[in-house]
Amino acid sequence: MKLENITIKDIARALDLSVSTVSRALKDSYKISGETRLLVQRYASEHQYRPNVMAQSLKSQRSRSIGVVLCNVPNVFFSEVLSGIESVAYNSDYLVIITQSQESYQREVKNVQNLAWRSVDGLLVSLSTESENLDHFTRLHEQGLPIVFFDRVTDLLQTHVVVADNRGGAYDATVELVRSGYRRIAHVTSSPHVSITLERRQGYFDALQEAGLAVDEACIKYCMHGGMVAEEIEQAVTELMALPSPPDALLCASDRLTMGCYALLRRRGYRIPEQVGIAGFSNFNAAELFCPGLTTVRQPAFEMGKAASELLIGLIESKRPPREYEQRVFATELVARGSTARVR
Repeated sequence: MKLENITIKDIARALDLSVSTVSRALKDSYKISGETRLLVQRYASEHQYRPNVMAQSLKSQRSRSIGVVLCNVPNVFFSEVLSGIESVAYNSDYLVIITQSQESYQREVKNVQNLAWRSVDGLLVSLSTESENLDHFTRLHEQGLPIVFFDRVTDLLQTHVVVADNRGGAYDATVELVRSGYRRIAHVTSSPHVSITLERRQGYFDALQEAGLAVDEACIKYCMHGGMVAEEIEQAVTELMALPSPPDALLCASDRLTMGCYALLRRRGYRIPEQVGIAGFSNFNAAELFCPGLTTVRQPAFEMGKAASELLIGLIESKRPPREYEQRVFATELVARGSTARVR
């Protein structure tokens, strides 16, 4: 059933005022007397008047909505990012439309098409682990649709990007493992072409080389769906622990990978941190409740979401093309807990 809505013309007719007077009163214009403004606004409130957003959009050629393209909402990091995005969008009077790729390239393409058909004013994007061909973004970008990438980004499009210091975070976590006495440190990570995979793997390499430890490619396992598929984590851990010289520590590259590896090691009876140490990227708020507590690299997800939203709305509302694009890099924080507390 369609919900009927009174119009400005209805209010003008009921109050015996002109349409322009009612319109200005609803906009709180100083050109209308306080008594008339109060009369109009009270009548509008009592009769549940709502502006015709579709008509306003046609006039301004804006929908006042932004689309968010990410892998999965039930993920602590992305949940915090979304809170940051919405905090800015709400204050700027933009509606946020959230889509999930579930790490599927085809689903990401369809989601982007749907958002474009609904005439969103811009896109905030964190790429899926399957996305190597970015034509679906390139076409829209060339047509003038503002796009900002965050977390999983690309350098194939010239636009703003918002990321964490992935290399530094992985370096800090690996150094913590080395300082705790671990010498054969494995790395469980996501799809090899994703930006965060490359950056975090480089930080891991840097720390090992600085410590004089060999980089063994057999100790690097790629979970192509970023840990969303439990079988990928199980296969990675099984293969690592079956090596002739199995690792004595794991560095994990995402929320799901970190918690998945931790849970699997515990189920299989490994003593943490005595037999196997574990550290990883995770914004899970209760990591200290694990037994032992989980050593994590935290990213300022809320702040990253705010920054991405601010940059996108700036592009949308700018009357001129930007002279240059920003890359905002946010520092990570290593929180050392019991999972890496082997006697040094």
